[in-house]
Amino acid sequence: MEQSANALVYHATPAEEGVRLDVFLAQRLPDVSRAQIQRWIEAGVVELNGRVAKPNVRLKAGDEVYLEPPAPPPAEPQPEPIPLQVLYEDEHLAVVNKPRGMVTHPAPGAESGTLVNAALARFGKLSTVGSPERPGIVHRLDKDTTGLILIARTDLAHHALAEQIQQRLVERRYLALVWGVPRFQRALVDAPIGRSESDRTRMSVKALLHDPGARPAVTEFELRENLTVCSLLEARLHTGRTHQVRVHAAYAGHPVVGDPVYGAGRSATQYGWKKADARALDELIERMGGQALHAYRLTFTHPVTRQEMTFTCEPPEDMQAIIDWLRAKKEEARE
Repeated sequence: MEQSANALVYHATPAEEGVRLDVFLAQRLPDVSRAQIQRWIEAGVVELNGRVAKPNVRLKAGDEVYLEPPAPPPAEPQPEPIPLQVLYEDEHLAVVNKPRGMVTHPAPGAESGTLVNAALARFGKLSTVGSPERPGIVHRLDKDTTGLILIARTDLAHHALAEQIQQRLVERRYLALVWGVPRFQRALVDAPIGRSESDRTRMSVKALLHDPGARPAVTEFELRENLTVCSLLEARLHTGRTHQVRVHAAYAGHPVVGDPVYGAGRSATQYGWKKADARALDELIERMGGQALHAYRLTFTHPVTRQEMTFTCEPPEDMQAIIDWLRAKKEEARE
């Protein structure tokens, strides 16, 4: 098979036996919506073992999936009237609570329905610093990570906020529901992150001396609550690498619950729970449809007024439902 420069090739692992093709690709392409992947399959641009893939096919271990994404989206994204939860806005910037399933900015396979499209409709003009497909975006969140994100409405604000992030003056804190109970109360994970050699859509911990593409990455974790088979951690970013909290949590031995990339295959049965309880928890996780990771606190200095600003927001209902269920099960065990 002759491959183009932008072709993607993946192989199903034994752990992915029986996984549906669209689910498999959604796990490998976290910034692409499931609906878009299904459209690609229906359009015949996805091949399975050298043949055009059929919709709803389930994979076998060793299957080769070949995908040649369509051409990149237009350079200038268009406004789309998508509802946004805005916590703050003025003429310089805005703070938004991004929902699960929303890609931050247009990319191949996610040309519309993004935060940028929604922000253009909601705020009108955004900053023009950086790439044309991501106006106003100072930092980003993964598609299935929820929570607070800054949007710059002017170039002046964008430059100032980006400088604060670069100098580590912006405080970004996450709530992460992870598997297991860590031995630490607090931990500092100082481990460089770079692209995985076996799968370029994944990130992994690297050695700076041996991988020139690796970049320093530091995450501070604190145990907030022991939930028996899971724990609620607070994660504070000292750097802002792709998938940083997810990679560092997995590296520490406690992957984020529901993470299809770095926490696949985890179940409460591995921690000694009865099958019925484990199945109930798995159903809640599946219903959530992504990792239990929420950017809940954001602190920065306003680029014009110089006032320190702090915003917080509660986890989404699907993540909170799992936390509440785990608390209830822990209370039952005490009785």
